[in-house]
Amino acid sequence: MVLLHKFTMKVRVFLLMLAVFSRGLAQVEENEADQLQVETLAKPETCSVLSTVGDTLRIHYTGRLMDGKVIDSSLSRDPLIVELGKRTVIPGLEQSLIGVCEGQKIKATIPSHLAYGKKGYPPTIPGDAALEFEVEVISVAQQTQWQKIINDVFPLVCLALVPTLLGLVGLYLYKKANAQKPSKKKSKDKKSKRNKD
Repeated sequence: MVLLHKFTMKVRVFLLMLAVFSRGLAQVEENEADQLQVETLAKPETCSVLSTVGDTLRIHYTGRLMDGKVIDSSLSRDPLIVELGKRTVIPGLEQSLIGVCEGQKIKATIPSHLAYGKKGYPPTIPGDAALEFEVEVISVAQQTQWQKIINDVFPLVCLALVPTLLGLVGLYLYKKANAQKPSKKKSKDKKSKRNKD
């Protein structure tokens, strides 16, 4: 009886460990589907400049649903100009373009929450659709110091100016409201003095 009890206890522990392990594998597969995946298809031998936020890229791309249906392509048009950090493309595509170099080709598998989300983009892209983009980076133009100042400092200056301007308008209105108005009696006295003269 004790032997049977030990055996069933070992079987229970084994089954519990098996359940935990299989749950862990399922979570890994689920997490991989929720994350952006970027695969390098071709990279030039020398890559002296990697793209960073603020850089301007010219790219050619082909976007597909996971079943292979093409949803958009720039191959028959001029290259798309993307300024990283300006949110001109879907978040997953923008994130996949950080750290690439001129001449590089990538394939990005973008989960729905980094693409068009639950609503999709009817009728072309259904809701909760993951997308796959093949991208060729035609050129990378790094952000100049002036662009960096304009992009980083200018919005802060504008943000500081708004309360200042509101304060000045408020001060003007306050002074205007509290300015002494000539009383009616003084106005009558001045008119009567003029009439006497």
